[in-house]
Amino acid sequence: MPAIQRSEFALALNQVSTERGIDPEVVMETVRNAIVAAYRKDHPGIEVTEFTASLDSQTGEARIFHNKKDVTPPGFGRIAAQTAKQVILQKIREKEKEAIITDYRLKIGTVANGMLLRFAGSNIIIDIGKTEAIMPPQDQIQNEKYYLNQRLTIYLAEIKEGLRGEEIIVSRSAPGLLEGLFRREVPEVAQGSVEVKAIAREAGARSKIAVFSNQSGIDPVGSCVGQKGVRVQAVIQEFNGLEKIDIIQWQDNPKSYIAQALSPAKNLKVELDEKEKIAHVAVAEDELSLAIGKDGQNVRLASKLTGYRIEIEGMKDEKEKEEKKSEDIKVEAKEKKTEKKEEKKEKKVVKKKTVKKETKKKA
Repeated sequence: MPAIQRSEFALALNQVSTERGIDPEVVMETVRNAIVAAYRKDHPGIEVTEFTASLDSQTGEARIFHNKKDVTPPGFGRIAAQTAKQVILQKIREKEKEAIITDYRLKIGTVANGMLLRFAGSNIIIDIGKTEAIMPPQDQIQNEKYYLNQRLTIYLAEIKEGLRGEEIIVSRSAPGLLEGLFRREVPEVAQGSVEVKAIAREAGARSKIAVFSNQSGIDPVGSCVGQKGVRVQAVIQEFNGLEKIDIIQWQDNPKSYIAQALSPAKNLKVELDEKEKIAHVAVAEDELSLAIGKDGQNVRLASKLTGYRIEIEGMKDEKEKEEKKSEDIKVEAKEKKTEKKEEKKEKKVVKKKTVKKETKKKA
């Protein structure tokens, strides 16, 4: 039996379908619709629904029909071939982009390595391997310097609809980047024996991360810090040393948790208003600046981390209140004492007067 020689069109269609994973019938249907649209351009005013196109899958020959009658104009084959080529190329691009977006959709919420390709206004375009991603201004670290071909670790934040279809948004300022870096550097976090409970972050300045482990024998803070701080230093280096990181142990008791969150301040007295979610914290005078932090940064991060509004006051104020209370008690006692003395004096005067009257009567 002689071999059937396939046309260039059939070979191209088969190759595209196999390599790109596109159904041949989907391509054929799209090409047919495009051929009708191309015919309409040359014949304005026609009703498209009344026209159909046929396309030979072997030869690529296209015909136009109006109510089943062949109305293919002379020389239309060249236009049809050009249209088919454009449609197939467009389908390839769409399918490739769709496959890439589907692949990255599964990676949202993880960290990846990228390279800075170019600046697009205030946005930064990052090469993340198979495609490009956008890092908007709000996702950049404001005091970090960026330059072309710079290698960066980024957080895959979301996929959203943009001007050119779906776009991958990446971030350097998201708390998720910090968690992802600890997951990369700390095996205990990656394995799940140490859990990251909460993160409060001011990108490029300071972060607080609360960690917890329910497995005996594992120190969650020590695991994240590493021997001689090697693990936490590796994370800090990813931010070029711009960001300080406080690692604290998550506590089930809110009072203990808030006290931990305000570290490096120590010897804190915490009172809670559970209804209003307010924590009143009394701090020793020499620890007050540590508890509040520069421009209120420490207390602000602790508040984000714990979910409580934290109000701090010095212990001196507490002492003054107690002293004032004791002074008031002393004044009260003194007044009572004075009143008693005056009563005694009055009684003595009355007694003397009575004695004098009695003496006069006897006389």
